[in-house]
Amino acid sequence: MSASVIVRPMVRNFIPTGVSSQRRPRPTVCIVSAMVISRSFSKLCSVLVHRPEFVNTINLITYMIIEVPMPSTITVTREGPAAILTFDRPDALNAWHAAMRAEIVEALEALDADPEVRVVIVTGAGARAFGAGQDRDEAPPADGAIEAWVAAWGRFFGAFRNLSKPSIAALNGVAAGSAFQVALLCDFRVGHDGVRMGQPEIRAGIASSSGPWIISSALGLTVATDLCLTGRMMDAAECRRLGLFNREAEPGEVLAEALRLAGDLSKLSPVALELTRRRLKRFDEEAFTETLALWPSMLRAVRDRRS
Repeated sequence: MSASVIVRPMVRNFIPTGVSSQRRPRPTVCIVSAMVISRSFSKLCSVLVHRPEFVNTINLITYMIIEVPMPSTITVTREGPAAILTFDRPDALNAWHAAMRAEIVEALEALDADPEVRVVIVTGAGARAFGAGQDRDEAPPADGAIEAWVAAWGRFFGAFRNLSKPSIAALNGVAAGSAFQVALLCDFRVGHDGVRMGQPEIRAGIASSSGPWIISSALGLTVATDLCLTGRMMDAAECRRLGLFNREAEPGEVLAEALRLAGDLSKLSPVALELTRRRLKRFDEEAFTETLALWPSMLRAVRDRRS
């Protein structure tokens, strides 16, 4: 039988100088036949079904290349020295699936390579959520694909962690699960009184793999244990008490406050910022590597227990 392969071309986000806002190019999904039905197999189909037109249809589909536009799940805009990356799935509380995570990684790599971008701000579309973490509708990886799936998550977290320039999370609402972790991986967080943050996976029967590392690195083991084992969400008052907010603003002014902070950071030496940031990230390098190494076995252990 014919198989299909989804090929996602590399798309680079170029933001022209002087353009304050630009929608990222929309990638294209090319559905391409991976195996060509041989002439002998076509004849066999004809014999089996006694319908030559059936074979003609199969051959047509096999050789056809169909390009289907895939809506972009993020936007990238420029405001002076800052680039703003917005998670753009407000109807899904900006939850990310695999394709969206890949798009975010690509955007961050392009922004990191752009010398005109001095600070990266990440935020969520809409007023409800910075991000809900992984899309619950995303199918879990097959057993043979677990390592590749974990490696993709490693690239996702690594894209935030390894930026050479400062990053700011403009928290416009709820940050849950891996979105909470992304906020912690950013160097600064701007919040407001309606922000709620936490690691709720345990309440859905999901073992937290990356959460213990990221949360304990930012907030200490005691807080990480509390959040990961209870799955509770913290309100703004608790976030404030734990020092999670570097700046605060009214709900509609969070991005503006993040831009003011970006302006202050852009006045500092980019070389000094990069070297200092790199030094700070080295403290938990071993924990990051260990987390990725243990993640596949955790996934398999959960499956074995459930079966």
